[in-house]
Amino acid sequence: MTDLHPPLLFQPLALRGLTLRNRVVISPMCQHAADGGHATPWHLVHLGKFALGGAALILTESTAVDPRGRIGTADLGLWKDSQVAPLKAVVDFVHANGAAIGVQLAHAGRKAGSQPLWEGGAALSEATLAADAEPWQRLGPSTLPAGPGWSAPAGLDAAGIEDVVQRFADAARRADAAGVDVVELHFGHGYLVASFLSPHANHRSDAWGGSLEGRMRLALDIARRVRTVWPAHKPLFARLSVVDGSGEGGWSVDDSIVLARALADCGVDVVDCSSGGLTEETRALPVPRGLGFQVPFAERLRSEAGVKTQAVGMIVDPAQAEDILDRGQADLIAIGREALHDPYWPHHAAAALGADPGYERWPLRHGVWLAKRAPGLARARADQAAGNP
Repeated sequence: MTDLHPPLLFQPLALRGLTLRNRVVISPMCQHAADGGHATPWHLVHLGKFALGGAALILTESTAVDPRGRIGTADLGLWKDSQVAPLKAVVDFVHANGAAIGVQLAHAGRKAGSQPLWEGGAALSEATLAADAEPWQRLGPSTLPAGPGWSAPAGLDAAGIEDVVQRFADAARRADAAGVDVVELHFGHGYLVASFLSPHANHRSDAWGGSLEGRMRLALDIARRVRTVWPAHKPLFARLSVVDGSGEGGWSVDDSIVLARALADCGVDVVDCSSGGLTEETRALPVPRGLGFQVPFAERLRSEAGVKTQAVGMIVDPAQAEDILDRGQADLIAIGREALHDPYWPHHAAAALGADPGYERWPLRHGVWLAKRAPGLARARADQAAGNP
């Protein structure tokens, strides 16, 4: 296969005014390495290496729109103007190396304030939250805690909801000021918007609860408000937990199809299809976690809601990724932990699929050395296989 007819994984994709160089996206992964919400050298190296590795679009970790709604104490943030310049340094490096970058905007809601995974991931105590330099407050549609060990959130009133919507819009403006190409709205994993969507977390009887239409209102209000301030030539993504894992009567695929159609009407261009996480008990979704276990969610929304989708979850092999695209199950392939394992996965996938036999897709400063080594390495391996010294 030549670059004249590359595999689907390495064909460009146009989204509004942005053309992605291939279909590989780096999924958001919390790093807990920010300083007061400001990006640090860790983010420059962590995200920058994926641009060198050949990904088309790199999404930042969950980036808080409100210090009260951080997942952890060292989350990235865009709740104040001083956070723009450090992020722009990362954006500029990514752009200089041929990739696009997106920011995932989020409010953790009733799941705000938890330990990093390497410390156990448990809820921070009220005393710990109170001692932090930035203000914290767990917020939700109702006063139902996220699970054992979590304090009850404050139920948002109409003014509080309006404040949240505006904070998303203000953070999107800051993302644009930093030169970001894509905003992804985090509406999954049990965070604030996901808790409004679920009838198991949202027990309201007003305009933001009750019916599916009422429970979707916050998500749609945020999408509309962000779209009005986010430049028309820039794509807008939304991440959903297509099923929230909360059991009978919880948020379902059919609900996500309705929401995806409505989000598209609000100007959302791609739905990023994840699952689970409504509570701590639903972190482990009751779906077998085999290869590509969430791909059927992306396929159903793409087919039945008529939206572009991004598949994520245990996609580890180039042939597997190509097959997902070939079957029309998704438009984009997101990798997360596989990219941590191999930051150069896109380049290795291009070689495996015959799209880059001569290291031409690699950064010039890398590819020239690898191409120079290739003939000698091939001879050495052939000699070894033949038993030659």
